[in-house]
Amino acid sequence: MTGRFPAVGDGSGLERGDRFHKEEIQLALRNRGIPLEGLRYPITPTGMHYLLTHFDIPAVDIANWSLTVGGLVSTPMTLQLDEIKKRPVRTIAPTMECAGNGRALMSPRPISQPWMLEAVSTAEWTGASLRELLAEAGLSIEAVEILFTGLDRGIQGDELQYYQRSLSLSEANREEILLAYEMNGLPLQPQHGYPLRLVVPGWYGMTSVKWLDRIEAIDKPFDGYQMTKSYRYSQNADDQGEQVTLMKVRSLMVPPGLPDFLTRIRVVKAGQIRLVGRAWAGLSDVARVKVSTNGGSAWSDASLGERPSPFAWREWWFDWQAIPGEHVLCVRATDTDGNTQPLSQPLNFLGMGNNAVQRLFVTVE
Repeated sequence: MTGRFPAVGDGSGLERGDRFHKEEIQLALRNRGIPLEGLRYPITPTGMHYLLTHFDIPAVDIANWSLTVGGLVSTPMTLQLDEIKKRPVRTIAPTMECAGNGRALMSPRPISQPWMLEAVSTAEWTGASLRELLAEAGLSIEAVEILFTGLDRGIQGDELQYYQRSLSLSEANREEILLAYEMNGLPLQPQHGYPLRLVVPGWYGMTSVKWLDRIEAIDKPFDGYQMTKSYRYSQNADDQGEQVTLMKVRSLMVPPGLPDFLTRIRVVKAGQIRLVGRAWAGLSDVARVKVSTNGGSAWSDASLGERPSPFAWREWWFDWQAIPGEHVLCVRATDTDGNTQPLSQPLNFLGMGNNAVQRLFVTVE
């Protein structure tokens, strides 16, 4: 069976093409994606949830930790975790995707965390309402944005910084935004933001600041590195580009059959096979999913299931009568606003917002 697959050193190009820098490999070893077979779970098990840590995981002593709420507010606050837990409890299960998901499939490839397609997951987050906390603090009429600062600190773009992101007042006051202290019914694990993190449904994951330390109301748009230099749809190093915000419509397939260890090319038996996967679309819903079994030359409608919760992905399935030979399976989603996944990914300098059609190479025996 292995004779049909390329091996390192056989002239296939694996020994010289698609090389990754050691720094990229180092990043890939620190972070992780969901195994695509994990898409079968409507709620991603915590151990399968994708992970991206920009700097180091902070060592938090809960006895000395508190959340500061300040800036342009009438009632500044300093809250211990127990005080936050006494607030009305809310649980949401939004799909979260890294903005750089798919970066390693681009050509040329931006040099950064080398995601393939696995940087997406859906977990249940439990916590307190950000909107209610801001209302209690009393925002000044001069406030324009809400700035969130995490405890993770490092150097990026030659700047020493804490990880910081901001939201407009209208975004920060959305009902579903959480200050989360539990993930899938248990306290946050250190790598997922213990003891408290922000969860912003619909946006790419960089917005959901982990290890929250401070929340501040500010009087102008925040111009920190993670807002103005990173997470932009830039075309070159000098182009600021548009800000990365909501997740784009996307769909993924659980790889069918059995994998070749090295190449991950799939082998399946001839006959009827049910292809399954998930599709999502930021704050929109998924209107339809189409599947191709011949590399995109022809498309058929897949069936859609229900979402496990608002802002979560939607299951899809398609019954394929597989005949012997080599096949390229593709899946393509369209959202309720009419946006459809592109067949190929338009390039951008930082490799953000990739939502090109997934392609799976399959041998049917």
